[in-house]
Amino acid sequence: MNIHSMLVRLQGTLGRTDLVQKMVLIPAKAPSGAAESGINLVVGYSNSPRSQTALDLTLWIAHQTRLATGKQVTVQVVYVVEDGMMKRIPVFESGAKRKAEVKAEGEWRTSRTAIAELETATKTQFGAAELFEQADRILWNARCMAEEWRGSLKTHLRFGVVAKELKEVVAAENASLLILGCDAPDHPLVKQLGKSFPCPVLGIPSVLEGE
Repeated sequence: MNIHSMLVRLQGTLGRTDLVQKMVLIPAKAPSGAAESGINLVVGYSNSPRSQTALDLTLWIAHQTRLATGKQVTVQVVYVVEDGMMKRIPVFESGAKRKAEVKAEGEWRTSRTAIAELETATKTQFGAAELFEQADRILWNARCMAEEWRGSLKTHLRFGVVAKELKEVVAAENASLLILGCDAPDHPLVKQLGKSFPCPVLGIPSVLEGE
C-alpha cells in the first residue's frame, strides 16, 4: 500500500507542501516483500476531536486504497481503557471478592473481543456498568461516524496500557497502518510505541485541525 502517494494527494488537495513530513510519526520499516491479501487500517480512538479527525483520515485512506488497489480494506477502531481507570472500578463486596478481582483482570487482559462479549462475561459480576456504558458510547460514536464506509469495520475494546494494547492489536491484525490523534513524534504515546513499531504511524498535525 503506497501511503506516501496518498498523503501527497491529500497534501495537494489542502494546498500544503509540508503535510507528509508533519503527519508521519513513525516511518515504515523496510518492506518485507510479502504481498498483502487484505489491508488493515487501525485507528486509536478516544472520542476526542483529534481522534475523530484521525478516524476521518483513516476512512479517507481506506476509500482511496480500495479504489487504487481493488483489495479488501478493513478499518479497525481501537478504544483502550487505561490501567488507572480500571483500578478505580468498584467491585461488589463478597466473600470471594479477591478471587473475582483476579478473574476479572484475567478476562480483561486476555479478551480480544468487542464490548458485547465483555459485558456478558463481566458486567453481571462487577460494578463496572458505567465504564462499559461509556466505552459503548464511544465505540458507537465511532461506528456512526463511519456509517458511510461501505467496507469492513471492526471495533476493539481493550484494557491496559494504551501503547501496549495498540501494539498488540496492530500485530494480531497484521496492520498496514496505525493512525493516531497525536500531533508530533515527541508525543508521549508515540515515544511509548517505540521506533521499531511493526507498521508506520500517522498523526494529526495542527493544519488538519484547522488551527
